[in-house]
Amino acid sequence: MLAVYRKEINAFFASLIGYVVIGVFLIVTGLFLFVFPETSLLNYGYATLGPFFTLAPNVLLFLIPAICMRALAEERQTGAIELLVTRPLTDWQIVLGKFLACVTLVVIALLPTVLYYYSVYQLGEPVGNIDTGGTIGSYIGLLFLSMAFVAIGLFASALTTNQVVSFLLALALCFWCYFGFDYLASLPIFYGNGDRLISSLGMQEHFQSLGRGLIDTRDVVYFLSVTALFLLLTLLSLARRKW
Repeated sequence: MLAVYRKEINAFFASLIGYVVIGVFLIVTGLFLFVFPETSLLNYGYATLGPFFTLAPNVLLFLIPAICMRALAEERQTGAIELLVTRPLTDWQIVLGKFLACVTLVVIALLPTVLYYYSVYQLGEPVGNIDTGGTIGSYIGLLFLSMAFVAIGLFASALTTNQVVSFLLALALCFWCYFGFDYLASLPIFYGNGDRLISSLGMQEHFQSLGRGLIDTRDVVYFLSVTALFLLLTLLSLARRKW
């Protein structure tokens, strides 16, 4: 699995993929948070990273499918997947190696954003007047959200040999899992707590819950369950070649 992990990391940074993903994420979030006056933290009125944690999932919604679209689709298209599975590797090791490599790239992209926290921390009046607990919870939420998006992206990549189709499928699945259940819950067709139940199936509510600074085990279990589900579906998709 470590060999697969290293291979994927090297592939990200041997080409422009890794640099483009990190650069696009930082440039887009930086422009919205410090340059565009409508969304600038400098004009927000108080020290908070709330706009960043509102914006980041929307950016990752596009970037993570772009990271994952080649993970399995390209190897199936070129036939390299057959060479890979002849190695002394289980399907789980292949899937987990690629999963960890994609998550690592996302974490590398998130690390420089700690400077946003430091900037707001110093600009607060008085200095340090920022909800540190909520910020830490939101970063943990971003990590869990990224893991779930990566698992979805790998599943989409395992379904097709076309990278564009893989990207669009992953984008649609991520969009539905993050926004779709909230849109569905807003429809006037549910009685009692039905809308609340439907909303709780979506990622957005659990991400926002973690952003309040309270690490609820229900939110953690939810993200881990979604991640495990799509990794299992990816494994089953790879196993189809044996049927």
